[in-house]
Amino acid sequence: MAQSNQEITVDETQAAVPVTPGSELLYGLDDRPPVVESLFVAVQHVLASFVGIITPPLLICSALGADAATTSYIISMSLFVSGIATFIQCRRIGPVGSGLLSLQGTSFAFLGPIIGVGTAATGAGQTPEQALALIFGLCFFGAFVEIILSRFLHLAQKIITPVVSGTVVLIIGLSLIRTGMFSLAGGAIAQQNETFGSYQNLALGGFVLAIIIVLNMMGNRYLRMGSIAIGLAIGYIISLALGMVNLSALSDLPLVRLPIPFRYGMDFDFAAYLPFALLYLITAIETIGDLTATSAVSKQPIKGPVYFRRIKGGVLGDGINSLMAAIFNTFPNTTFSQNNGVIQMTGVGSRYVGFYVAGLFALLGLLPLVGGIFQAIPQPVLGGATIIMFGSIAVAGINILASTQIDRRALIIIAASLALGLGVVYVPEILEGKPALIRNVLSSGISTGGLTAILLNWLLPYNIGSPTPEIEPEA
Repeated sequence: MAQSNQEITVDETQAAVPVTPGSELLYGLDDRPPVVESLFVAVQHVLASFVGIITPPLLICSALGADAATTSYIISMSLFVSGIATFIQCRRIGPVGSGLLSLQGTSFAFLGPIIGVGTAATGAGQTPEQALALIFGLCFFGAFVEIILSRFLHLAQKIITPVVSGTVVLIIGLSLIRTGMFSLAGGAIAQQNETFGSYQNLALGGFVLAIIIVLNMMGNRYLRMGSIAIGLAIGYIISLALGMVNLSALSDLPLVRLPIPFRYGMDFDFAAYLPFALLYLITAIETIGDLTATSAVSKQPIKGPVYFRRIKGGVLGDGINSLMAAIFNTFPNTTFSQNNGVIQMTGVGSRYVGFYVAGLFALLGLLPLVGGIFQAIPQPVLGGATIIMFGSIAVAGINILASTQIDRRALIIIAASLALGLGVVYVPEILEGKPALIRNVLSSGISTGGLTAILLNWLLPYNIGSPTPEIEPEA
């Protein structure tokens, strides 16, 4: 549904987040940084998001028993599609895309149902390739749910308020901190070889974190913009010296890998479709939170017509990009949270940087050798960089909440949403033994907290706790 011309011409500074001392952007949304600076910042966005993009296909292919060639191909396509999808989001083609510095990557939300459907198919005697055909078919048709939903988001302006969006952004940051700390301690590989939380891992991750903090406090703009890349590079070099980097797999990778649409075909099963359709609704809520965080750290509106136009375009972009992902043999795409921390740390919110990020992602997908070098970055190094970025996302959520009045009604919404959203993150066992539909919907703290915030904001009366006015007796 098209926005009116009046909406589109509204001053884009409406409801912008106030600029606080020490947090000013070096480059705003529509500024064009020089090529060298843009590439420098773009590399940091890629480093922050790379692992998040390749992890879901790694887990899914492992669960399906796919061979190394299939796994490697799907990882390459995940990076390639992330590049194209990021360009669409940042460029905004017609109504498609947010026009913000929004990065796209493989969604973790679909991990459960995809593995469930895939393992059921292989358990019934199908090959991993046939299981992938079914998965891609379900993802393809499910994307239309998000595409259609995006056209009606403007009707939810009274429900998706700064209290709701700020709470969701806060939950995103707080939920991701656990992931950052897990990586800093060594990640899953360290758990397997019993080095998780070792002094070496903690010292390495802590050193990278310290470098980023120190460089961010420097007055030199280049050191601030490059703080994450410099921290990661130094951590990588130290890891090489300590023998923590394994580059042996690089020799098995091809030089170039070209995308082949529908390489594994496409299948469909209506009984397995419902969880996918529902999850596309859930990821739309997550996308709204991510884009709100991006707007906040970019000093753009977080309410009003301009904000909702961007939200509609972003959710529509999510749906179309997930459609494209299924065509090019990978899994649903969604906006990523990690880039918001990079914006906050580097002070660069220019959407034109997103074009460089898109090119790097696509290049990594087409050149597996380059992607393999990035993939070899040790988990403690990544954890040291990402943990502070995730913390800054939580701060962005606090900033949004601070821009609105926290009355008794808002307090109840925030408290209940945080409690339930973070509750399923801290105690995921609470969902064990529950029906698959409930697990798929509520397993993400973002979806649980987001749904809680939306429902409470919709159902709670605005005059909650207001005293009944006294009626003076007649004389």
